Amino acid sequence: MRAEHPVREATVVVTEAFDGAAVDRWRARLDAAAALRPARLVVDLRRSPRIDAAAIGVLLSVHRQMLRADGRLLLRAPVDRVRRVLGLARVDHVLEVEEAR
Repeated sequence: MRAEHPVREATVVVTEAFDGAAVDRWRARLDAAAALRPARLVVDLRRSPRIDAAAIGVLLSVHRQMLRADGRLLLRAPVDRVRRVLGLARVDHVLEVEEAR
């Protein structure tokens, strides 16, 4: 049985470095967006210059939430530095990443 998705797509635009003290703030926003049960949750990273291990943990947690709800998490347009960190953490093949348009 497929889950119902009251929202087709929700987007969270990260507007600062996704690291340090900002991680908890963005975790709350991402959890709130996932609670809407969208079919797809987009995390737009084009304006985020950095990401750290704690932020990657948050993204993986939200990814699992979305999978349990039969939804998808998409990382949109991460800058080169963020893409490198995702690759070094070996999550670039677990998390769906969309290039900048």
